[in-house]
Amino acid sequence: MAGAGLTFTYAPFSHWYLTPVLLACLFWLLARKATEFPTLLGFCFGLGWFGAGISWVHVSIADFGGLPLAGSIGLMLLLCAYLAVYPALACRILVRVFRPQYWPLAISFVWLVTEWLRSWVLTGFPWLSLGYSQINSPLAGWMPLIGETGVSVLLVMFACTLSQTLPRKKLLISAILLLTLYGGGYLTGLHQWTTPNSKKADVVMVQGNIKQELRWIPEQDIPTMSKYWALTELHWDADLIIWPEAAVPKLEPLAVDFLSELDQQLAATGTGLITGIVNYNFESENAYNQLISLGSKNGEKQGHYAYPHSNRYAKHHLLPIGEFIPMEDWLRGLAPIFDLPMSSFSRGDYQQTNLTASSLRLAPAICFEIAFPRQIRANLHPYTDFILTVSNDAWFGRSHGPHQHMEIARVRAKEFGIPVLRATNNGITGIIDADGQILAQLPQFEAQALRAQVPLYKGTTPYARFGELWVTILSLLAAILTLWLPRSDKYLS
Repeated sequence: MAGAGLTFTYAPFSHWYLTPVLLACLFWLLARKATEFPTLLGFCFGLGWFGAGISWVHVSIADFGGLPLAGSIGLMLLLCAYLAVYPALACRILVRVFRPQYWPLAISFVWLVTEWLRSWVLTGFPWLSLGYSQINSPLAGWMPLIGETGVSVLLVMFACTLSQTLPRKKLLISAILLLTLYGGGYLTGLHQWTTPNSKKADVVMVQGNIKQELRWIPEQDIPTMSKYWALTELHWDADLIIWPEAAVPKLEPLAVDFLSELDQQLAATGTGLITGIVNYNFESENAYNQLISLGSKNGEKQGHYAYPHSNRYAKHHLLPIGEFIPMEDWLRGLAPIFDLPMSSFSRGDYQQTNLTASSLRLAPAICFEIAFPRQIRANLHPYTDFILTVSNDAWFGRSHGPHQHMEIARVRAKEFGIPVLRATNNGITGIIDADGQILAQLPQFEAQALRAQVPLYKGTTPYARFGELWVTILSLLAAILTLWLPRSDKYLS
């Protein structure tokens, strides 16, 4: 129940103040059942956390996976059980290695390691990391310094302390820590790490609202491309136009005529456009989920598109099942979900050149890549103007998945002090300022174009400069300290 309750701390509910309370419940139970079943406690907490938190995955499995209800529920449980392994591992290490009175210090490094594993194993799935729940809380002020990862560490340390101080009525310790973390976050949040310069970009983002079941039907290629063209026609004079992930449903080598015509139209007004498209190499038989730039480049009023030009980005972090099939030789053919269209992509490089459109430079992330801050950081440069993330959340219907996706994008803006442009097929399309606040957004499930003047920023944040270096060092030192400190039979002795 405590794990499932974490769902209400994330968007669209955003009850951020519940996070430390629910985590404290876990550590309180661990302290009282430490010698019995810490791994099972952690696993059950994780099963509730992910079972409720990413329940929206069931929508895509049930509606588009072609499995019966029992099969889709079983696959969903299997995914959540896998993710629950990581909090189970954290609880087991905490109980078996460290003495209870030092858990508040030790949990920082233990949680850091297990969450890193979750973001890395099988290409990683770092969704619902604890820090995302705090984008609307005073703790968000720490994000430009230590990132979402650092905020997650602060949360587990605070919650673990609460689980030991409140039952013993040591309220002063709890109050001091509360004021230090939340008051310090509020005061730090008042500082502007990056500042807008005198320039603004005229940005348009197009939301086509194409139904998922129509996206890969060949007969729908022309209607889909015509719809995006029509939604864009009133905005040829903008600096930058963005279409979402795979907005052009044809394979790029087969869509060259359409792209060349679009390139010339954009060049006539000095406009740059970035669109998602699938590139397929017929010789190597490799497919890539890509973004390409068309129209004006570096402010020149001439097109620059010619297949396969270098002004493109290929997705690096591929989604298991959706974009690549683990153990493909065994799983292909077992069920329709393992034979979805466009489910066998090749990976792009971890670091790639920023996209250039008009005179703007953008660091791209496709779909759930926005949940990987280390990858975003590796592709940011002093000249980067915006972070660009495109997605197609039509897979998840009217669930809370798209809201969580937008929340993650807000955290990236806060961490790096740079605006994030988020274009999606059916919502939530929006523009996020450098402080993580939404400047403008479109309603879901409507075909519209969003246009706004977005300021360009200068400067950098400590997190953009150092990443998770200081969090890792301090957490490791805290863990080493707990092994060195003297033994005691009393908590907080």
